[in-house]
Formats: sequence, structure tokens, C-alpha cells
Amino acid sequence: MLQLRIIAPADRTAAVEEVLNGDPGVTHLVVLAGAARDPADGDVLSCNVVREAASGVLSRLRQLRIDQDGSIMLERVDTVLSAAGDRAARRVPGHGADAVVWEQIEQATGEECKLSGAYLTFMVVATAIAGIGVLIDQPILIVGAMAVGPEFGPLAALCVGIVRFRRGLIGRALTALVVGFPVGMLGTVLSTWALDAMGLVSKDMLLGERPLTAFIWQPNALSLVVGLLAGVAGMLSLTSAKAGTLVGVLISVTTVPAAANAAVALEYGVMNEAAGSALQLVINLAAIALAGVLTLVVQRLAWRS
Repeated sequence: MLQLRIIAPADRTAAVEEVLNGDPGVTHLVVLAGAARDPADGDVLSCNVVREAASGVLSRLRQLRIDQDGSIMLERVDTVLSAAGDRAARRVPGHGADAVVWEQIEQATGEECKLSGAYLTFMVVATAIAGIGVLIDQPILIVGAMAVGPEFGPLAALCVGIVRFRRGLIGRALTALVVGFPVGMLGTVLSTWALDAMGLVSKDMLLGERPLTAFIWQPNALSLVVGLLAGVAGMLSLTSAKAGTLVGVLISVTTVPAAANAAVALEYGVMNEAAGSALQLVINLAAIALAGVLTLVVQRLAWRS
């Protein structure tokens, strides 16, 4: 169940009420006449809507330009003890876990793909951790770097932008990826140089046997398979609000570790390993994006049917 809070200009309150009252998935409607002052003088309307009906309701409200001349706020409600709420859920076909609230997904992914200082810092930290992990052949550090890396946000935004034809979202996502990975790799080059100067790491560590992390720079067909599966799971975790599964997605693909391994190999001049790591990175990014787009398209078609 989701909660809607709407600020509507007084001349459109009746139209908004008609939209809300006419949808079987809406319940618990409250109207506070004349309570709104900003962004427009008008009325405040509050209601609950089941996830399956949310996108349709939001679309009709936007057709009334409520998002332009007033405001629409949507938030998740964890617990609703109401017979009316139960009836609303039964009246709307489908399951809430399968429903995609497109406006909510656009907003969430849009926030995740901003090229902010925090995003770049997380990218540098994640690749630096992974760089140490590949040198000492330590999978625990690789897993930690995968969890810290923020790259899935822009990848998800890219998928949503492609499916929803949002050029601005696509542009911001590509910018975050194109800038973020080189910045992270540069940070890893510098950190590797500093650690080498202090005698903590050496080129011999990179050239030595690393059976636990050698897969990072040796891509194969399974790299593509894992990337595709991760893309499917990642998009489902976002669209179905199953955020707990996203951590598993983040630690299943070698995006940040591949970038880190390429940076370390470049620092030491081991070009074959740098090339293999770069190929691994490209395969994973492309597979996640492709699978994410296909997952969203299938969800869209399935829900319409």
C-alpha cells in the first residue's frame, strides 16, 4: 500500500476527487479544503492506493497538471489495518509485488545517478579496496568493494531512461558511469603508487599466483551469464521494492573489481591483465544494462496484459 498526498488548486479539486473516487484501488480519501498555501493556494487531499493501481492514478493526476501547479507526494506504507484497504487490494487485479510504479522508479534512480561528491568518493573507495584485494588475492575485500560500489544506481537509471524514453535520465546515468569509473581507477592508481612507495605492495604480488581473484581479468562466457542474471535480479529488486536482494546483486558482478584490477595493472605496466580486466568490465556493464532493459520491457508488457 502507498500513500498519496496531493496539493491541488481549488479549481481542480473536483477533478482530482473524481480520479481518486473512480479508481477501485484507492481508499481512505481525506479532503482538507483550503488547507494548502504552497506551492499553490488550494486543497490538500490524502488517500491510500494499492501498488497495482498507483501508476494509473499518478498518470491521470499528471494529465490534470497537478504536478505542475500543485504537488504529488508518494510514500510507502508498511502497515495498514483496514478492511477497506483489504477490499481495495482485492478489487485490483495482479499482485503488489509484481506492480511497477514507474514514477517512483524514475525518481529513485534519478537520485542515484547524480554525479555528486559522495558518488565519486564511494567509487574511489570501492576501487581502492578492490585494488588491494586483487594484489593480496583476498576475495573478502573484493566482496566488500562490490558492496560499497555505487555503480548499480546509474546502470538502473540508464535502463529506466531507455524504457521510458527519458533523455535527461539517460544522459545523467551515462555521465555518472563515464566519469565515475575513470575517477575510481585514477584513485586506485594513486593509492597503489603510494602503497608501493611505502613498501606495502609490489609488482611481484600482481604477477604472482592469485587463484582466488584471477577470474577478474580472465572473462569468459560465464561472465556474460552472471551479468545478465544480475541485471534481471537488480531491476526486480528495484521495481518490486525488494531492496534486501539488491546487496546480493551488487556482490555478484565484477564491475568495480575489474576496474580496480585494470588500474593496478596499468600502474605496473602489465598490459595484458589491464586489457582482460577492461574487457571484463565492459561485458558486465553491457550485460547488466541489456538484462535490465529487457526485464523492464517484459514487466511493462506483462502488466498491460
